[in-house]
Amino acid sequence: MTAILTALHPTDAPRCAEIETAVFGGDSPWPAAAFRAEIAEPHNRYVALRSDDRLIGYAGISVLGPVGERECEIHTIAVDADHRGRGHGHTLLRALLDVADAEHADVFLEVRTDNDAAIALYDHHGFTRMGLRRNYYQPSGADAYTMRRPAGGDGGRT
Repeated sequence: MTAILTALHPTDAPRCAEIETAVFGGDSPWPAAAFRAEIAEPHNRYVALRSDDRLIGYAGISVLGPVGERECEIHTIAVDADHRGRGHGHTLLRALLDVADAEHADVFLEVRTDNDAAIALYDHHGFTRMGLRRNYYQPSGADAYTMRRPAGGDGGRT
């Protein structure tokens, strides 16, 4: 089964909301309307991972600031539970980092402090912890690390 990276489309919003609820159900998952709004914003880039024409994962990043002084913020990365453990998170993250690298931009994100798989993924791609946001995720009250990757800074790891 081959996975293909494509653009995320507004028509994908219901499936995104379905995956979002399964992955982030305890912390105010985005509804379909939120995905449609995010995809429509010109400063955002969202990608989809598809297998047999079915959406199995998605990821999004914002490109912010004036040209030459860009920063990027990763909004989300999610993979359907049935498709985890196959490197799809790396594929999605790499696509977002390609956007940031084209802008020569630092990349920022928040990740739950108990999400060991995501933290390992970000560590692998050159992110470092900058701080802690207590009670960041609601309604669970889970803490988040703020992480940063300097422009082009994955140290050659892929």
